[in-house]
Amino acid sequence: MTLDALNAGLRPGDDTPALITGRRTLTRGDLAELRDRYAAALHAHGLRAGDTLGVAVRPGPRALATLLSAYKIGLRVAVLDPNAGPDVLTARLALARPRLIVADAAAQAVASWAAPLARRAGLALPDLASLAPTVTVGRRLPGSAPSLELVTGTAKTFDGDGDAVVIFTSGTTSSPRAVVHTRSGLSNSLQAVTDLVQPRPGVPVIGGTFFVMLPTLAAGAPAALPARRSLSRQITRLRPQAIYLTPPRLRAALDAGVRFTGRVYSGSAPVTARLLSRVREAGADQAWCVYALTEVFPAAAVEATAKTAFTESGDETGVETGDLVGDLLPGVRARLDDAGELHLAGAGVCERYLGAEPHEWVATGDLARLDDRRVVLAGRRKDMILRRAENIYPGLYEPSLHVPGVSLAVLVGVPAGDGDETLVALIETGLRADQPAVRAALREPLDRMGAARPDHIILTKIPLSGRSQKPDRVAAARLAAGLLGVRE
Repeated sequence: MTLDALNAGLRPGDDTPALITGRRTLTRGDLAELRDRYAAALHAHGLRAGDTLGVAVRPGPRALATLLSAYKIGLRVAVLDPNAGPDVLTARLALARPRLIVADAAAQAVASWAAPLARRAGLALPDLASLAPTVTVGRRLPGSAPSLELVTGTAKTFDGDGDAVVIFTSGTTSSPRAVVHTRSGLSNSLQAVTDLVQPRPGVPVIGGTFFVMLPTLAAGAPAALPARRSLSRQITRLRPQAIYLTPPRLRAALDAGVRFTGRVYSGSAPVTARLLSRVREAGADQAWCVYALTEVFPAAAVEATAKTAFTESGDETGVETGDLVGDLLPGVRARLDDAGELHLAGAGVCERYLGAEPHEWVATGDLARLDDRRVVLAGRRKDMILRRAENIYPGLYEPSLHVPGVSLAVLVGVPAGDGDETLVALIETGLRADQPAVRAALREPLDRMGAARPDHIILTKIPLSGRSQKPDRVAAARLAAGLLGVRE
């Protein structure tokens, strides 16, 4: 599936459903018209193939049309993440150098009058107009930049390869790190998603990311943004063939008693066997863990049955053997370096980091074991904990701590002097969990951890961070130190 084919298949006048947001449905014809008007407007604004377009638009019809219009005329999209903070984002845009920024009124409000309220939700943006010329898509509010003037006519479709999208992943204000996917590489990634999910025409798929929406639309199926307050009613009404939710949203849905249907996929943060089992128990036909990185999406996948069997098997000593994330998907290659870190290559891997030379292999930062094409993670290389001269990798043991009633579990190190660390297990339970029962269920996996048994077990809410709401280990270690009364 190529984005060229998707764009070619979207034609004005087609009344087939394309995007479902709440009770509103955007048809494929509506999406095609909006894409074409945006493409003509961007062209009239002076943007040409190869230019960078900064995008700060909430997921929905306008964001989707903006991406498709940029791709149609050969622009490179730089995604602006309000979770990054204004200083980091300013440094990132200095590296990406957008010719123009398109933003909706909500994003601009985060950078101005709504900033105090937005900061409470962990959102912050710099003054976008100070970074590059900025225009508003959709309804303007007082203080918004001028509207993107929609013009009649058509812009010439770009035919060729080149950069498609820039996604910032990490780094500092002095050295931002940005992943660059080319048009061909992006299409290869989307094809891998299509092959994994195999969406059927006409049956809705629920998911809010472009990597879900674009393959869904290309297959002739409508995409639906996940409802924030009434997911259960949305699933009952749409009867989707597939659903994609991040682990935090999945846990929240399960705690709220949501019943699932069809196939459920989750990724972008650790997906435990227990979480997948809960999804199956809640009615899903299948529940999948998808291992992916910004540099390669997707890389591997495993269904609940296989992941649960692996988690329960342990090795010959009874100690858990890490986190099975599945078999490598077709076209993805893997190798381990001398330190055991996983490196990936293949048609869907990003071409380069912005400002660097093209590469074949990317380092994932994950320690792993390879069994033919099966990938078992042992944790992040940087997350190693040193206790009494022993190296402890949290990823080897955390899967075993997800017993019934546990929503999330992480192992962190708290400074203990002389470079040593105290090992602490932070355990977050579900809303309806019986905490004494959870503690009792933890005894067996804790006994099997041997030298890696934690010094302290603390039941508490675990801090999350980033777009994917992954466990924030730095904040978790700080929390553990505070609860133990340790001065860092």
